[in-house]
Amino acid sequence: MRRSQTLAPPSGTPAPSDSGSADGLRTEFSFELPRGYVDPSGTVHKAGVMRLATARDELVPLRDDRVRENPAYLTVVLLGRVITRLGSVTDVHVGVIEDLFASDLAFLQDLYQRVNSEGHTRAEVRCPNCEHDFTVNLAGGRLGES
Repeated sequence: MRRSQTLAPPSGTPAPSDSGSADGLRTEFSFELPRGYVDPSGTVHKAGVMRLATARDELVPLRDDRVRENPAYLTVVLLGRVITRLGSVTDVHVGVIEDLFASDLAFLQDLYQRVNSEGHTRAEVRCPNCEHDFTVNLAGGRLGES
């Protein structure tokens, strides 16, 4: 199986933000939370942007005392680093991530995995019967999608 070099959006996520380089590498991914973040004033924020993680993003949280005490907290710290916007909230930090509903946290964990896994989620494959080449989304998606 050959893998393509194109970074494809995970299934079920809106179009990418305009950020990216000339070679087509997407560095930011728009998303919409299933439930939404409710800020202290009661406003619900669903639309957001996550950027690709850097090596620093994955290493710095390992020095965080909260992560050392509870390794499950790594997800919270990591998402607080890579989510750049959530509705009108541009200062997304650990406190915001802690206040997400569990279903939204699970959604963001899955999105993080998909956009940061080997730089792409699509693979070029060939049908063994008709030898037709086509692309499949390895991340999967809704019923009926590849």
